[in-house]
Amino acid sequence: MIDFENQTNLEIDIKEMEKIAKSITDKDFELIIVDNETIAKINKEYRNIDKPTDVLSFPLEALENMPIGSIIISADKVREKSKEFGHSIEDEFKLLLIHGLLHLIGYDHEIDNGEMREKEEEIIKKFNLPDSLIVRNL
Repeated sequence: MIDFENQTNLEIDIKEMEKIAKSITDKDFELIIVDNETIAKINKEYRNIDKPTDVLSFPLEALENMPIGSIIISADKVREKSKEFGHSIEDEFKLLLIHGLLHLIGYDHEIDNGEMREKEEEIIKKFNLPDSLIVRNL
């Protein structure tokens, strides 16, 4: 289900991530963990924003039996934000995974009427996680 690539020393329990992913979609996707320098380059290239970010999602056209896209997460941002918000690295990673995966399946908090926030809150409550990215960025 998850094609996982970790380019950092951040330790993540991929089995836990698969549980969350399966609650959102049964489709395959790619999950890549990188450092701030790498995600900043990708952010600049694809979004013309010259700084690191916590999570990027790249949806693919929906084709049968094909992965739905890629999620790239910054290990540096995971560590930074978990410390800033006072929760575990694992919880922060799960929040970013949920956020990225919702983008892959078509949600977009920048243009919707709160649907992504509602879905994100539903999932984080189900897995007993801290506030979502959308809620804490309001």
